[in-house]
Amino acid sequence: MLSRFFLKRPVFAWVIAIILMIAGVLAIYNLPISQYPPIAPPSIAITAVYPGASAETTENSVTQIIEQKMTGFDNLLYMSATSDSAGMARIELTFAPGTDPDLAWAQVQNKLQLAMASLPEVVQRQGVMVNKSTRNYLIVVGLVSEDGSMTGHDLRDYARSNLERVLARVEGVGEVEVFGGQYAMRIWIDPEKLNEFGLTFTDVVGAMRAYNVEISAGQFGGAPAVEGQRLNASIIVQSMLKTPEEFAAIPLRINPDGSIVRVGDIGRAELGTESYDVDVYYNGMPSTGLAIRQAAGANALQTADNVRAKMAELSEFSPPGLKVVYPYDTTPFVRVAINEVVKTLIEAVVLVFLVMYLFMGNMRATLIPTIAVPVVILGTFAVLALFGFSINMLTMFAMVLAIGLLVDDAIVVVENVERIMTEEGLSPYEATRKSMDQITPALIGIGLVLSAVFGPMAFFGGSTGVIYRQFSVTIISSMLLSVVVALVLTPVLCASLLKPVPRGHQPSDAAVWFLRPFFAWFDRMFFRARDRYLALVRHSLVRKMRFVFAFLLIVGGLAFLFQRMPTSYLPDEDQGILMTQVMLPANSTIEQTKAVLEEMQDYFLTQETNAVEAVFTISGVGMAGRGQNVGMAFAKLKDWDLRDRAELRVNAVAQRAMVRLSQIRNAMVFVFSPPAVVELGQGKGFDLQLLDRGGLGHARLMEARNQLLMMAAQNPVVTKVRPNGQEDVPEYRIDVDWEKAGALGVPITSIHETISAAFGSGYVNDFLQGGRIKRVYVQADAPHRMLPHDLEKLYVRNTSGKMVPYSSFASGYWTSGSPRLERYNGFPSINIMGEPAPGRSSGEAMRAMEDMIRQLPQGIGYDWTGLSYQERQAGAQTLPLYAFSILVIFLCLAALYESWPIPFSVLLTLPLGAIGGVIASSLIGLPNDIYFQIGLLATLGLTTKNAILIVQFAKARVQDGMDLIEATLEGARLRLRPIVMTSLAFGFGVLPLALAHGAGAGAMRAIGVAVVGGVVTSTFLVTLFAPLFYVVIENTFGRRKPAVAPIEPATAVSP
Repeated sequence: MLSRFFLKRPVFAWVIAIILMIAGVLAIYNLPISQYPPIAPPSIAITAVYPGASAETTENSVTQIIEQKMTGFDNLLYMSATSDSAGMARIELTFAPGTDPDLAWAQVQNKLQLAMASLPEVVQRQGVMVNKSTRNYLIVVGLVSEDGSMTGHDLRDYARSNLERVLARVEGVGEVEVFGGQYAMRIWIDPEKLNEFGLTFTDVVGAMRAYNVEISAGQFGGAPAVEGQRLNASIIVQSMLKTPEEFAAIPLRINPDGSIVRVGDIGRAELGTESYDVDVYYNGMPSTGLAIRQAAGANALQTADNVRAKMAELSEFSPPGLKVVYPYDTTPFVRVAINEVVKTLIEAVVLVFLVMYLFMGNMRATLIPTIAVPVVILGTFAVLALFGFSINMLTMFAMVLAIGLLVDDAIVVVENVERIMTEEGLSPYEATRKSMDQITPALIGIGLVLSAVFGPMAFFGGSTGVIYRQFSVTIISSMLLSVVVALVLTPVLCASLLKPVPRGHQPSDAAVWFLRPFFAWFDRMFFRARDRYLALVRHSLVRKMRFVFAFLLIVGGLAFLFQRMPTSYLPDEDQGILMTQVMLPANSTIEQTKAVLEEMQDYFLTQETNAVEAVFTISGVGMAGRGQNVGMAFAKLKDWDLRDRAELRVNAVAQRAMVRLSQIRNAMVFVFSPPAVVELGQGKGFDLQLLDRGGLGHARLMEARNQLLMMAAQNPVVTKVRPNGQEDVPEYRIDVDWEKAGALGVPITSIHETISAAFGSGYVNDFLQGGRIKRVYVQADAPHRMLPHDLEKLYVRNTSGKMVPYSSFASGYWTSGSPRLERYNGFPSINIMGEPAPGRSSGEAMRAMEDMIRQLPQGIGYDWTGLSYQERQAGAQTLPLYAFSILVIFLCLAALYESWPIPFSVLLTLPLGAIGGVIASSLIGLPNDIYFQIGLLATLGLTTKNAILIVQFAKARVQDGMDLIEATLEGARLRLRPIVMTSLAFGFGVLPLALAHGAGAGAMRAIGVAVVGGVVTSTFLVTLFAPLFYVVIENTFGRRKPAVAPIEPATAVSP
């Protein structure tokens, strides 16, 4: 046998252990670190700009054209699209986890080419971008001028010109979004002066395109040249203009008398900015921000480190007084949370060591399982590197759970060797040989069954499958390695470290002299408790029906409590960031939005000084898109160590802020923390798309939305339910009488170009500034485009050269429309977000929303997206996961016992461990989420292990010819100590998780509470019921049914 081979070759056993540890150390050095594995589905974003277009025009002319070509993809989960009044169209295609983002990007690019020819010319000229990116921001790089030498426009131009493209090339970065625009040459036109000179906007644009050009004029002496040519030089005719003065001097018309009408005569030229509708502040100082989305599949920590390193490199060349800040950064939480789990791992090892020392009373015996810990843990890291995994919350949780389980194998070996030495007086070497012959099948069986418990988790799809896979591969690796170590290294350690024990003596007799009385007392107490336990087991074998009835009650209670548990996807975490969404009434100006954000900023910086470190506000850009009436803010909280009180936690700060900021008049302010997985959405809670499946139209969809929001406001299960969009706004619609225009001889192109340039800023071409290419725009000056009657100042030249007023062929009227239109899977939609009310779970909130949507008019449907989509998928996989795990456990046990009925004696114990986890989580108010399910599966593993130890020994004694009842009692007596020891080791190993606080505590408590509860019931109930189930099944289905004399209850069995 394997153990005998290595008992003769102890150096060989140590060599294998050392190789495992070296491989693990090398793996730790090279493994990437992240909060989660890449569970966010890869997404490809298409972005196009149609300058001056309304949301409706953008949707009809750009978004739908592209959307209709996006068909025939492999693994496409869903497609969302937005069109806003800034002319921005964004189509986001989300693919199933595991899809190669490069391949998906190439497929999207190919499909986009089919749509390009149908897009408006100006959109084609601006270009359509296709990016691999995640849905949310990874980090926001902020720029602040500490000495006030740079304005907000200067900072935004510096970000766009000097940083945007550099950061976009950093490894791991998918997309860079700058809040605001770079410098642009602005030509502000006075329409009245323009009309006085008999000129039109089209004349201005044409003249500027003619004069602001770069011409390739060739060379003197260019090849082929005449023989003997001695000169070769380039010819420069004209280059791009650079300054406002040069643009103001452009001639628009030269009159017969020689006088010239220049741009400066009908307006003014200035170096302005591309977008005036965005304003950014950091703690009240003018600022700008570069929001970075990571590339699909990139490592978050590595990408953030790369960005910081690049910014540090660029800061050497930045203007004086420029400071780089990070107002929104999701990565410190990852680092702190991983450190917390590592600390928990160390605490678990110490607690396991103390539990083993308590039971063994012998330092040498305790060291043997302790030595197994680093060997197995480091070996597991080597396996992680082999699978291409990262060090993340899931793999580290698996390590913590594994500590309690992996020492179990070594404990079983050591405890059995000591028992044989005590009972038979054999030498450590001989006792080890005999012990390994007895327990090798049980060790292999336990390893296979635990692998069977966690194995099926690796085969599930979606983001949930990614989570389960990381966990299951880690814990299976550590389980199988612990079996290998128990069969290879532990016997060698037992033979070399343990001292002989005289027959009848206890190993604790060799303990440190001053601890001997304590260990002697502990042994007496344990043996007394064991005698009572055996009496109870004997009683259960006599009064079977009572205990079977009690078991049925337990199963019924488990089913009842499990059904009542609220469901969720992942626990909420204090990530050290608060997000704020601000929406003002339709047609509010950026000035009003800025005032609301300033009030919010003042509240955080004056009333929440103990919790908030900095506030970063953006007016004109929100999570719902762009618009003067929207804004958002990021509040960066202080370090977790400085916020150790409950009232300084993120949820408490958010609740206080909501109460205070809800008092702001004429604004809706929502304060919330980021979701558990930042890549899967913008806020915690649920993410819903309300769809117009029946073609009812935008107005009816808005009515349905308002009806749903009213119902949600009165529903106690949900809170903070808000549209992640914008209200319909009054719009001024111009109707052109084409017949009148035709009769007046006005070209249609002139009509369009004039209104577009005057009110929508017409893009002319480019100019040079600071060595970089920037854009030139023509637009009516601010005083001439404020009200509808300003349209009367516009004139268009007809075909006979006469000036025709706009009002002679066009009229206007007020209507309403949306500044931001959304689509989801090809249907018009509205994104609605919200959270469960305090004490409720996201699963309950989602069910409540579904009930309310059923009351909406026919034709209105819904789809879950983002985090909620994954939660729905996870919920559908829960039952198959448990069922498949139980089936695989059964098959492994059947193979182990070479029997079909006996495995049921182990399987019947599964509810006895599960009920503890369900009760513990229910008492604390934790939901049934992915971490709870993982904890429950770990408990099922411990439960089956405990039952296997008893059944394996009892079955071996029966095969040796012992009476069934006596064999079962003997198995219970011999295995109680290792069962209690391994259960306590497992329970105390996980206890630091259950008691966690600080960063990552949500996930740690979810998994720790479920496991600790399960360990308690598994230890007490399985040791009682496993012997009963074995006897009942052996009597009913066994091959041999010996006549059993009536049993009188006994009070004790000698140790």
